[in-house]
Amino acid sequence: MSETATAYRPYVIDKNLGAALEKDATERTLTNADGLPAIHPTAEQKYSFDLRGWLLIPGVLQGDELDEMRDFCLRLRNDPNSIAEHARNTLGGPLERLADHPVVVGFMNEFVAYPGLANEQCYGFRMESSNLFYRTRGQGQFAPHNGNGMMRFEGDSHLYRCVPGCVHSGLTRVVWELNGADKDGGATLVVSGSHKGEFPAPESIRDQHSPLWDSYTCPPGSLMIFTEALTHSARPWEDDRDRIAIFSCYNTVNSKWHNWDPHPRQLETMPPKRQTLFRPVHVAGNLVGGQIH
Repeated sequence: MSETATAYRPYVIDKNLGAALEKDATERTLTNADGLPAIHPTAEQKYSFDLRGWLLIPGVLQGDELDEMRDFCLRLRNDPNSIAEHARNTLGGPLERLADHPVVVGFMNEFVAYPGLANEQCYGFRMESSNLFYRTRGQGQFAPHNGNGMMRFEGDSHLYRCVPGCVHSGLTRVVWELNGADKDGGATLVVSGSHKGEFPAPESIRDQHSPLWDSYTCPPGSLMIFTEALTHSARPWEDDRDRIAIFSCYNTVNSKWHNWDPHPRQLETMPPKRQTLFRPVHVAGNLVGGQIH
């Protein structure tokens, strides 16, 4: 559960005449499409994400729920014909619930959502891609990219903006490690703090063994979230366990980086609130069940 908020209120300018943006509006989406309460990040988690550009939350999924989702991923990879065509993706079957998992909703409310486009019928953020990363030993390659999010143009999406007490992460990556991962076995590499970097990366960063790189170890069912403004990279998988990871991206409602949308039939079967994750990319009038101020 969230810890008590700090006493001061950051002043963030809204679109008209320098009026303050009502940041508390991010608390409006209090439940997900399944009626479960959003789980907002703690003060320590918010501090850690802003400081490092990434956050690991171990063991979010457990027991039968985890087994069900992992089994679906195995079917998706090994026996896709056993799944209806429109559901052969990482929004299919039980995986659909991950799109607006309570922890994801709480995090996006804090770091990604636009307050004026959020209410109890409508998320203030979008989901814009989702893919299965299945790796066996030796698969994957080192390819560092991104970073320097404070300096990027708005249309790039790979940006990071902050004032004291308030952060906006543009394109934001959510990784569900359904089979666990090990920092020495091939888990995603990150350069902590590079989302705020103001210098070009040194040549040494092109060596995956450079001490500039961080990584993580986590049990099955863990959640790792990072801003795409962060320098990061895949690398060869060196674990005897296969990697079963779902990589999804989220963005603000007026931005889109990936050329991706869920299958129309799949979208039709979703609860109305979950459907708002995939609504058109614009701001004016793009609020469900309320009025734009």
